[in-house]
Amino acid sequence: MSATGEVIVSTGELPDRDRVRGFVDDAHARFAGVDDGFVADYIPALAAADRHLFGLSMVAADGVSHDVGDAHHPFSIQSISKAFVYALVCQELGHEAVLDRIGVDGTGLPFDSVMALELNAGATMNPMVNAGALATTSLLPGATSVDKWEVLVSGLSAFAGRRLVVDEEVYASEAATNQRNQAIARLLQSYGTIYADPTETTDIYTRQCSLLVTAHDLAVMAATLADGGVNPVTRERVVDAAVCRAVLAALATSGLYEQSGRWLATIGLPGKSGVSGGIITVAPGKGGLATFSPPLDAAGNSVRGRLATRYLSQALGLNIFASAPHPDHG
Repeated sequence: MSATGEVIVSTGELPDRDRVRGFVDDAHARFAGVDDGFVADYIPALAAADRHLFGLSMVAADGVSHDVGDAHHPFSIQSISKAFVYALVCQELGHEAVLDRIGVDGTGLPFDSVMALELNAGATMNPMVNAGALATTSLLPGATSVDKWEVLVSGLSAFAGRRLVVDEEVYASEAATNQRNQAIARLLQSYGTIYADPTETTDIYTRQCSLLVTAHDLAVMAATLADGGVNPVTRERVVDAAVCRAVLAALATSGLYEQSGRWLATIGLPGKSGVSGGIITVAPGKGGLATFSPPLDAAGNSVRGRLATRYLSQALGLNIFASAPHPDHG
């Protein structure tokens, strides 16, 4: 904040909407034919996804959107939910309090690593891996699991601008195969680093990952983080601007798991991926980009989504690390 009380931030604007539309269309055309990667099958309900689905959505901070391809095809949000539950908990408890409990450093290990916990005496390292996400979900306000779930689903719905519902088939499939998350929650309990009943917390976390979204929904949610916590479509304030900064910092350090450093170096945006094929990226002050394509790379990130995001980051000037010389310097 300046001496006059004016809030000064380092953001810009997207190019005009016709150029945005042209580049988003071009990104879809460029990468629709890429057929690398595998469809996630460790959750049985995800294994049947059509590998040819590919959607892109860009929502600007003024609410203008452009969708192409399968941008309105529903799929389960999976790990992308972690970013928004973290935002809700930071809004409720304060960023510093959550930071002290959850952490914000990358693990350098897979998202469901138990070793990361053991190497750090049971301390969760960040909210974007499963251990940290379970601890974060356990911090949701509410006297009962029903109360906590309503806070969660209402909050994520506010980010999306519409009421989200659970894909019951995906939920049942995940609940039948989530023994590793149950074990992580129990391990957290043994260290005193989970803050509600571990069984109930694991169930809420499984339900949150099973919420149905589209690429367009995710772009609106990402744009809300880009717009200082105000949904640019509904104009509803969902979280404070300070919470958005905290969430984007966490995404920058660990949103793409063990590939977060490479992602930041090549794309230059905070992002978050999910095993159903979604990726969000946030250009602060400019807007949110979301991609959907089920085939994943070895780290669990959508192959087409990663390629399209890199292209659009460069084409639209989104990289937060990019700069140009001052005009006086030639």
